Amino acid sequence: MIRFIVLVLLLVQFNAFSQDEFSKEKPPVFPNCNNIEIDSLQQCFDKNVYNLIFSNFKVPQKVIDENYKGKIVVLFEVDVNGNFKVIYVDAFYNVLEEEIRRVFATFPKITPGTYNGRNTFKQYSIPIQIPLVKQEPKTLDLATEKQVSKLEEAAKQEFDKVNKGLYAYTNKRHSSELSIQFIHSDYAKFDRAMNLLGTNSHTAAKPFLYSDVAKYYDFDEEQKSLQKNADSWAGKKLWNEHFVQIQGKDYWFIIDPVFDLQVGKDTDADFNSTYNNTRGFVVQGGLGKKFNFYSAVFESQGRFADYVNRYSESLKAFGPDPAIIPGRGIAKRFKTDSYDYPVAEAYLSYSPAEFLNIQFGHGKNFIGDGYRSLLMSDVTSPHPFLKLNTKFWKLKYTNTFMWMKDVRDEVVEDKAFLTKYVANHYLSWNVSKRFNLGLFESVLWTNSNDRGFDINYLNPVVFYRAIEFETGQGAGNALLGATAKYKFNNDVNAYGQFILDEFSLSDIKGGEKSWKNKYGYQLGVKYYNAFKVDNLLLQLEYNRVRPYTYSHNTVVLNYGHNNQTLAHLWGANFSELVLIGRYRLDRWFADAKFILGNRGLDYNNGTDNFSYGGDIYRDYNDRPFDTGVAIGQGIKAKSFYGNLQAGYVVNPASNLKLFTDITVRNFDPSATTTTTFSNNTVWFNFGLRTDLFNWYFDF
Repeated sequence: MIRFIVLVLLLVQFNAFSQDEFSKEKPPVFPNCNNIEIDSLQQCFDKNVYNLIFSNFKVPQKVIDENYKGKIVVLFEVDVNGNFKVIYVDAFYNVLEEEIRRVFATFPKITPGTYNGRNTFKQYSIPIQIPLVKQEPKTLDLATEKQVSKLEEAAKQEFDKVNKGLYAYTNKRHSSELSIQFIHSDYAKFDRAMNLLGTNSHTAAKPFLYSDVAKYYDFDEEQKSLQKNADSWAGKKLWNEHFVQIQGKDYWFIIDPVFDLQVGKDTDADFNSTYNNTRGFVVQGGLGKKFNFYSAVFESQGRFADYVNRYSESLKAFGPDPAIIPGRGIAKRFKTDSYDYPVAEAYLSYSPAEFLNIQFGHGKNFIGDGYRSLLMSDVTSPHPFLKLNTKFWKLKYTNTFMWMKDVRDEVVEDKAFLTKYVANHYLSWNVSKRFNLGLFESVLWTNSNDRGFDINYLNPVVFYRAIEFETGQGAGNALLGATAKYKFNNDVNAYGQFILDEFSLSDIKGGEKSWKNKYGYQLGVKYYNAFKVDNLLLQLEYNRVRPYTYSHNTVVLNYGHNNQTLAHLWGANFSELVLIGRYRLDRWFADAKFILGNRGLDYNNGTDNFSYGGDIYRDYNDRPFDTGVAIGQGIKAKSFYGNLQAGYVVNPASNLKLFTDITVRNFDPSATTTTTFSNNTVWFNFGLRTDLFNWYFDF
């Protein structure tokens, strides 16, 4: 019996010893901690974690640039296999979270923690100070169930943190697939960078994508150089930032108000003043890296210089609305002598591959390196379009499909404007480091015979002229064109365009100046950093288009939309010399533009109703003669247009500008009619404008 009691006591003592040894909770063990006493294992683990973080963590440049001081809190675990896993990171910047996750991914596999002798996972939380300083190893907070629930609660609030702007906004627009708003003066900023010798850029098809220009021009550096010191929320929004800017891990969007508030005086007008009052908003953003969107809405009322008002009313569409504001759209009467003209523009941009971008929207496009374009310009009203840009090797191929409107009284059916369709191909080829050659073709057709959008023209590589013959020459109107550019050096390049509507080789050889020879050309030169003055651009351009170019014997097939031309603002039957200077210094800018022109206009009176080839909305069969056709025939009109503008960029993010300008216009026709008469204008203007598109008042 005594022996049995002794045996029981020994067994109890041994079992107690075993329970004491194996019930101890052991932390994960790094290889260099294997020979450490059990009571020091946690300290050894902590020291290794701190050392690995300190030796591998690299503070992102953005955090350094913005002089950020704060703390990252990391919840991590070592699983039953000894692998480190980050569960949650509380960090002000996305880049900090990405960096800490990268660092933990480099941690080695270690011996897992144990409990009662069995492998188990261990969770810890660790604070990391930014700027990074080497910290004395501290006991890491073991993430208890209560602590884990707090961190899980924080994780559940991540959506709210994004909404509250706790994720720092980095301007992803600068590398996005969005188009840079096409404004001549703004494009001058990066025009030189795009045209340096050796670049494989293509500069004719506009607007450019941010992602394309970012290869040559640093938008982030420009933004940084233009920053103004502003501590308050209002100051930041006024001088530096978008009104609303939100960014998440896979998305971003920005919202800005739009203003174009102008007041001025036309010395030639009977009314007291001119004005423009535009309010609106623009929303743009991205989902992922390949998909972007843009939308802008404008509500406007205005009264312009007298010659602009008269021109707007000459474009009048069918119906009660009195005018079409050039470049904007149909306007209704506002009060007694002003106009109300709402406009909306929007598009979606998607790049499924590096070589392809697809855009679908409502807006405008431009082809050319000059101030004017004889192929496709932005002088008309916005319209629906589908555009495909394909880039590979030394080529860029642009397909643009557009839906246009003929708004004249004689083609309206059931009070609906007539739809016309346009399909363009433009191929740009960098032949060498200095020389670029472009080929252009376009075709227009209407919905006659319920034709609709002719599928023949959807082929992106077909030769349109051949299709026109196949479907019947009266079924459409095709034009051909070419562009060229030569870079003499990094600061000087020459460019040109040629547009061909129709021609007769035999008439050209005979020297008869036939009406059939419908063509035009452009020659220009740009001088960057002119006379060694940084950011000074000088541009000289000559345009010449023969009578009846862009017109058709079926007027709806002319090269026009909303009673405006799709190419040069003056239509045809003109020659023009343009001189432009642009200068920028920090946020200050100055532009000068001078245009000398000769035009041929129609008489449009009871005794002479012939078309002399300037108005593309006239049937070319109404011509007075077949030969001896020359530029300036009809009423010969000489014109001078000069504009000086200076201003200050209030907010580079939204492109809000404070400006003043003066316009001088002299129009001197050789004969006077009810619509054509001598006119001298001096127009002063002052305003605050969100600059998003080109205004053209040089008609």
